[in-house]
Amino acid sequence: MTKKALLVIAAAVFCSCAFLIVFFGFRSRTGSRREKEQSRTRIVIPRGTGGDSEGRDTAAERIARQDEVNAKAALADGEIIVALLTQDFDGDQTEEQIIAYRNLLEIESPVYIAYIDFDGSDRTYKRVWTAPTAATRPGTLSLFTQDLIGDRSVCIILTGMNGQGEHTMTIFRKNEREQNTPYQNRGGAEPPFDKIAELRIDGSIIIQETERSQAYQLGLARGQSFTIAAYGRDYDSANILDQVEITYAHNPVNGLYEQSKIARVPGSQIEQRRLRELLSGERGVFEEFINDLWYYVSPQGTVDNRQYIYFDPYNKELIFFGDEAQQVFSWQNSSPTRYGLYISSQNISVSTLRRFLDIELESLDSIRVKVFEDVRLKIGVNASWDGSYRRAAAIGQKENEYAEPVIPFIDALYDSSLGRVHFLEDGVYEIQSKQALKKGRYAFFYINGQELLELREDSSGENSGEIPSPSRELFRADGVPKTKTPGTPKNLVLSRIRLGAMGIQDLHEPVITLTPVQM
Repeated sequence: MTKKALLVIAAAVFCSCAFLIVFFGFRSRTGSRREKEQSRTRIVIPRGTGGDSEGRDTAAERIARQDEVNAKAALADGEIIVALLTQDFDGDQTEEQIIAYRNLLEIESPVYIAYIDFDGSDRTYKRVWTAPTAATRPGTLSLFTQDLIGDRSVCIILTGMNGQGEHTMTIFRKNEREQNTPYQNRGGAEPPFDKIAELRIDGSIIIQETERSQAYQLGLARGQSFTIAAYGRDYDSANILDQVEITYAHNPVNGLYEQSKIARVPGSQIEQRRLRELLSGERGVFEEFINDLWYYVSPQGTVDNRQYIYFDPYNKELIFFGDEAQQVFSWQNSSPTRYGLYISSQNISVSTLRRFLDIELESLDSIRVKVFEDVRLKIGVNASWDGSYRRAAAIGQKENEYAEPVIPFIDALYDSSLGRVHFLEDGVYEIQSKQALKKGRYAFFYINGQELLELREDSSGENSGEIPSPSRELFRADGVPKTKTPGTPKNLVLSRIRLGAMGIQDLHEPVITLTPVQM
């Protein structure tokens, strides 16, 4: 073999070795990179039970929901999270958590509050404090923080209802002695929060906020402490709607909220038997009562048709209309109270927006509403819904109280496409056709200057079922007799309508002509 051939073979071997070194080195680096990528922690966003709305959630909402349901420390067996707050409570640049939870292993378990803090020694989160609250019904809870005292201290407020149907409010204030003490140096000597108020009442509880000075807003001075007002039954009065207002103020000496004054609040005089029926606490009674359109009434007593609430307990919806915008909420839970109903709801578009309504009866045509927003994702919801509301039907009657009166009942007999219709002067109607005899109650009335007729079929009456008829029918009635004289020689023309949020809506069905028959 020549010298030239040896050089060629050596060069080929050298190139092959270099290629193999580069190839295996590249594979080793690629495999190492893949192993690192596979070992990275995956962030899994938990999904709630509302499958229909998950696809519409924004990234910010999913983050808010993740913070809402993920506890930083494990809970014990039987403990389930009801509400959760994540924020920096002690100014150490590390987030802590406040958890409201129930223990399913306890009968009539109260809702507990737990504080989860970061332990810098082993770099883990631990539960460092637990305390019971006065609430027991998870579906009525609202958990939030607020500076009640005016000194920029953190107050944790949990509102809700208990098993006796009472409203409750439990308030804890951040312990200033523990404010800047690291977790590992606390030793359990002082709790991180002190209970400063725990209220229960058979009415409602509200925080009375007052405007604070510019110096407070700039951090230069303290602000005025907020007071708390609780409304309950006045047991010294025979009127069920008479209330007492109990005001609680902060005592700077002992740091507690204490009763400062009591005032009597007279209620409307309503027929007491009907009142007891509505406020009996029986499930579904008050829901049926508020199933209607209600318009806002200003403090001056004027009706604002631009702001209303529509309650629909059958479809489990609440519709709020104000400032030319409509918001639809799903009706999640309702609990009877001594004066009405407490409703918790959730916005169908923004799932992090919850709304609680405390509804009280003012009269048989008006209610008083207090609305509490629970905005877990700040979206700038500032509309005020608190105040009195009047039933839409009552407004129509009020607007037309000076119009020509309509006789609700007449005595007349008609022929029509429905059959022979007989209106009796005691408010009963009969429709005789070849297929069946239908009976029920009827009434002529005015709304917005229009004469209407309502037919309510008697479900207990004889009906073969061959003629389909809803239990309640509404018509626009043209040619209503002005007297009860039998056999009034005038046609009565009926057009089917619907009463809804937009007022009277024509269904555009063929009219029904009633031709009078001499009796």
